[in-house]
Formats: sequence, structure tokens, C-alpha cells
Amino acid sequence: MLKKIQYLTAGESHGKGLLGIINGIPANLEIDEDYIQIQLSRRQKGHGRGKRMKIETDYAEIYSGVRLGKTIGAPIGLMINNADYENWKKTMPISPSDNKIKEITLPRPGHADLAGVEKFGFSDIRNVIERSSARETAMRVGIGSICRKLLEDIGIYVGSRVIQIHDIVDESDIDLNKGAIFISNIADQSNVRCIGELESEKMKKRIDKAKKTGDSVGGRFEVFATGVPVGLGSYSQWFDRLQSKISESIMSINAIKGIEFSNAFANSLEFGSKVHDEIGWDGKNYIRYSNNAGGIEGGISNGQPILFQAAMKPIPTLIKPLKSVDIITKEEKLAHKERTDSCAVPAASIIAESMLCIVLADSILEKFGGDSMDGLKQHIDSANG
Repeated sequence: MLKKIQYLTAGESHGKGLLGIINGIPANLEIDEDYIQIQLSRRQKGHGRGKRMKIETDYAEIYSGVRLGKTIGAPIGLMINNADYENWKKTMPISPSDNKIKEITLPRPGHADLAGVEKFGFSDIRNVIERSSARETAMRVGIGSICRKLLEDIGIYVGSRVIQIHDIVDESDIDLNKGAIFISNIADQSNVRCIGELESEKMKKRIDKAKKTGDSVGGRFEVFATGVPVGLGSYSQWFDRLQSKISESIMSINAIKGIEFSNAFANSLEFGSKVHDEIGWDGKNYIRYSNNAGGIEGGISNGQPILFQAAMKPIPTLIKPLKSVDIITKEEKLAHKERTDSCAVPAASIIAESMLCIVLADSILEKFGGDSMDGLKQHIDSANG
């Protein structure tokens, strides 16, 4: 539950475009469209992406809330046009149309299709597909980029890497003392965002195999943030716990079905003496000799890097469709086929970075406050003595 930042997105996958608005960003944050573009470009990459990414060149136009390269303390509006809309005008008109538009009546297992038409009473699944599509996450990356810039201006950096595609696992160790950006930049050099070179090649081959057979694959990715101060979040109420806010945001991403902080599931098999992070004193600050808590204890950031992993299921739109039932005739048939990716785990890791940026920016503003960036920095400096 965000306290200081509010944001909304709008738009359909094959509609005119995506809209976003974010409120609560302090004045005088330096931001421009080129900075946002960097993150949007990262989201579009990845081995296994479909033809849609060859059509779109996502670019977020800043529509409001910024003047002379700096935020003005007002709501910030963003727009991303859908280039593919030119091919979908007859299918996605705003006004009533005399054109005969084919209705989709065969829901895809694992997608929002059937639950969506039952909830809203639609006879055409297209109404569900358009908004439940992961296309919407492009705007979340745009909004998250603004929050990322705020964090970077105060020394907090967010990155990620892919650690598993299907049954191929990268067990490469990372040293977060080198910084989130250093590690994330290494991951970006691989088009599956995997640090291990051998594992990267194996992952690409596994994706290619799935694509060849009309299937899809999921996987896991790891997200981390360095430079996070002590004291974000609280144990006072369930909704104030930092891991609760992060989990809510990550689980809102399409196809994400699980999250763990540090190595939570493996740690559940250990004795407490092997898991809990011992405390030391370096002459100035408290330190931990390990980070099995993932940087959060009692719902509060403890000064360690924040670290979590998330699991993404295989994309439910398949070129080789599964069994389904026609929602009109009730006949058993194969599910609807839609243009799709074979794997979107690398893209999901970038989206997750953006969601973490939103949560951390909100938590920073909640703890330190400030109507302008100068005010925020002064409050942080005062808190640090």
C-alpha cells in the first residue's frame, strides 16, 4: 500500500496507446524522455520475444508535470503510442462500428480470458485480452523510471538478473558490494539477462526448442537494490511492512506466481543458527555478516541490499493451443491463438525493477519527506547526522 505516491495506467494492448499518471514526485527532479527511454528499451529486449517487439519502438512522451527538464511538483503524465494500432483500427474502434468484427469465444487456459468474461459479462474475449495483456507494463516501466531517477539521485540503485529459464539454472555468485548497476549491466550484455555465459547459451536453446514446438517457458529472476538506508517500512501494521509492499507490487506483474526474499524457501529447511544474520559493529555502524534476510527484518530495511527472487510461469498464449470450451456454443475446441512470446522472463525482470523503484521511492518519501529534491536531500542528511 503506497503512502506518498499514486499512479494509474490506462490503455489497451492494440488500442491507440498507453497513458500513465504519477502523483507525489517532489519538485526539481531532473528527468527527460531519453532517460525513460533507456528502461523502455531494456524491457523490449530478450531472446524469445514475439513479432510485436519488432513493430513497436516504445517511447514515452512526457505530457505534463515537467518544465525545463525538471519536475514541478504536479502530477506527471506520460503517453506511449502503439505503432501496431494502424493494423488494428477496424478491430479496436472507439465508436460503434458497422464493420463485422470477429468475436473471440475460445478462452486460453492460464490466461485471464474465462475469468474475465465471467466477471464482466462479455461475449467477446477481446475485451479481456486487451487490458489483461502485459503490454500495459510498458507504462509501468515508464512510471518506474521516474522513481528510479529519484532513487539514483540519493544513491539508491536497482538492478536484476535472470537466474533460471525452464530447467536451466545459473548458480553464478554475485557480489552486491560492487553495486546493483554493475551486476545488472553485466546481465544486460546477455539477451536472456543471465550472467553465466554457458547457462545463457543453454537458456537460448531451451527457448528456441519451446518456440519450435509451439510452446512457452517460464523461469526465475533476481532483483536487488543497493544503497537502501535503514528504516524503510515498519512492523506497526501489516500493510506498512516493506516486504508486504514489495510483494504486492511484484505479484501484480503478469504471469508472476511466486516471490521469495533472499533464499527463503531453502532457508526454511535449515536450523535458525544457520539462517539468521549475525550482527557486528565496524566502529561507526552496525553490520551484518550475511544477508539471508534479504535486507529486511521485521518489515524494516536494515541497511543491507534488498534481495528477492520471483517466479514467472510459462506464457499461457500458445501457438500449439490447449483444450478449451467455446463460451457461446459450449463446444470443446482448441483455445484461441494470439501473437505471443515464447519467453518473457528477461522482460519481466526489468518490469520488476521498475515496480521495486516505485515502492522504494514511496518509502523514502514517507520516511524523509520533502516537497522538492533539495528538501528531501536535506532531510536525509539531517537523519544521517
